[in-house]
Amino acid sequence: MKRLTLHALFGGTALVCAAFALHSLNALQEAERVNAAITSGGAPEAALPEARFAHALSLNRGGDSETATRAWKALIAGERADLRQAARYNLGNLHLREALAQGENNVSDALPLIELAKQRYRDALRDRPDDWEARYNLERALWLAPEIESAAVAEDEDSQAPRERVVTTLQGVRLDLP
Repeated sequence: MKRLTLHALFGGTALVCAAFALHSLNALQEAERVNAAITSGGAPEAALPEARFAHALSLNRGGDSETATRAWKALIAGERADLRQAARYNLGNLHLREALAQGENNVSDALPLIELAKQRYRDALRDRPDDWEARYNLERALWLAPEIESAAVAEDEDSQAPRERVVTTLQGVRLDLP
């Protein structure tokens, strides 16, 4: 009886280990497939969302902001919640970097980009309120272009000339992103 119990216990343990090994092998093959799709260039028509994310990231780093914006928006419209979150954050960063690149020469062009960045960070925080990087970058964007109440704007326009809101005139503000 002891021998039969011992063999049954050993057989059950062997089956559990075999199932775990098969699961690990399947996960490894999936990871290799994703890595192969990413290293092949991550074409936008790729079936894997990870490859499309890698493509958008390479466009973003390469300086092609218009195509990168389209790629990030396609990922935001996708099914994967984790990639949607990261795409919102990265699109906000793209808009904020473009606004910072405008500098004080084109403040009228930089402010809409800052507003777009703030909206993307808010969208990211709405889905995941514990995203501290998005919260930090939203704070930086708010330092660059503070929210102004509509009543305060109306008073400001009536009483005095509108204040200049320039990225470089703010004192003690770090312009870098995490």
